[in-house]
Amino acid sequence: FLGSKLPQAEQAITTVFFALAMWGPGIAAVVVTKVIAGRPLGDLGLGRLGPRRFYLWAWLLPPLLAVTTGAVTLLFGFGKFDPGFSAIREALAQAPGGNAIPPAAVVGLQVLLALTLAPFFNVLFALGEELGWRAFLLPRLLPLGQWKAIVLTGLIWGLWHAPAILQGLNYPEHPVAGVGMMMVFTTLLSVIFSWLYLNTGSPWAPALAHGSVNASAGLAVLFLRPDLDLALGGTLASVSGWVGMTLFVGWLVVTRRLPVRVGRGTTPRSGSEAGEVEG
Repeated sequence: FLGSKLPQAEQAITTVFFALAMWGPGIAAVVVTKVIAGRPLGDLGLGRLGPRRFYLWAWLLPPLLAVTTGAVTLLFGFGKFDPGFSAIREALAQAPGGNAIPPAAVVGLQVLLALTLAPFFNVLFALGEELGWRAFLLPRLLPLGQWKAIVLTGLIWGLWHAPAILQGLNYPEHPVAGVGMMMVFTTLLSVIFSWLYLNTGSPWAPALAHGSVNASAGLAVLFLRPDLDLALGGTLASVSGWVGMTLFVGWLVVTRRLPVRVGRGTTPRSGSEAGEVEG
């Protein structure tokens, strides 16, 4: 989460709690599947990977969207380029020995981690949400039609974030309007993540994409002046971030990758089965 105005110590504690809370939907999915419905956990697709090419999309698309977000932010004047990394420089000045560390080195390290280790580490937490939203909820909504199921899943997912958004996370200047903005963001992400899930029949692909989003969503902020309004630019959750995601969703539609063509007897239609689909 970006944009919190909490002190650093409280922000770190809050981040830990929210990371753990990401497993709430996953735990609910496991309990309902195994205990209430009496179904095997294999219904959630954890033992399946599906076509490997979709994992490249899951890993590399979010950083590309982050770059697009930065470009749109600058193009529309929502933020200004900060070649001196003033925000990083100020934070280093407050840390013991921080003045000896070049801000550019810190930024470079953050970018490197966001592109390599962080997406895979974040899967540990993102999988919790993806078990709930994509592996459990989406298949049960598919009888409504793919688009309705995808959009409804995204709206529910966004509303689930409301308590965090109202505390000033992601949209610190607009906590109330931010709830609606978050629902737009999660609906766009839901299209992308659902496309990955429906093509693999596995929660691992959207979990990797989710982890990559969490790692790279705010990369553009590192290169922008700190007086940025995060509702307008800098992060994937901002208006600027929506542009790249909308273009990608449009590409999926125009190239007929969405709706996903379901292979007969292979993809869950009611949540009781799981499998691969034709891409």
